[in-house]
Amino acid sequence: MSNFNKRQARQETRTGIIGALIIAVAMVSVYEIATDLTGLLDSLLFPGLTKILPELVNSSPKLFKGLLSSLGLLAPSYALALLLGVSLGLATGLNRKLKIALMPLFRALSPIPPTMLIPYAIAVLPTFWLSSAFIIFAGAFWPILMGTIHGVVLMEPRWLDNARCLGLKGPKLIWRVILPGAMPAIFAGAGMALLFSFILLTVAEMFGAKSGLGFFIQYYADFADYGKVLAGMLFTSGLIIAIMVSFDWLQAKMLHWTRNR
Repeated sequence: MSNFNKRQARQETRTGIIGALIIAVAMVSVYEIATDLTGLLDSLLFPGLTKILPELVNSSPKLFKGLLSSLGLLAPSYALALLLGVSLGLATGLNRKLKIALMPLFRALSPIPPTMLIPYAIAVLPTFWLSSAFIIFAGAFWPILMGTIHGVVLMEPRWLDNARCLGLKGPKLIWRVILPGAMPAIFAGAGMALLFSFILLTVAEMFGAKSGLGFFIQYYADFADYGKVLAGMLFTSGLIIAIMVSFDWLQAKMLHWTRNR
């Protein structure tokens, strides 16, 4: 990447951050005006920042404990979905007969909402943790799998022809040509799966869990303590933003040749 392109990328990044901060400040200002300053919104359901921020500070020990519990559930579920999704996606995308046999099945099963599987997961699996992990895995698996298959299938045929002319085959061909070529589509599917995993994590923790960020929000919602509810939502939103920014940074590092797109 040339120095000009690097400067342009840094400028675009700064512009994006400033724009996001301006929008965030505007939204918070509008909310504060509608709550603490004017009382336009119901103070029980929509407490102002004068109540939310102290609750956020006071609840921080419970929130960080819930964070550890949530990540302990999310990380292995997502990692397994990533491993199996990429592996099966590569195998399906590279084998024409396997692709013809499995793609109709994938297209039939992938639109099924994972939340529909919750009753069966609870009934079949021995613990709530395994049930929740399965639901998160099921939601993350399909975007990663389909993204990997599409990345392999839509790869430039000349790349494979040139690689074979150079004598690359087997694992070397996969690691040096096919996997890097499919990586943009894999990252697209993995990013979508990560966001979906957070949604499913929160849903799973709201039903039957004894810890976690979703449990924290649902627990205090049952007692109509909406100051703590919004504090939990604010904390969870900050966590998701931090993780997605880290994901985007990793994607930019690993896909540096696509930075100008």
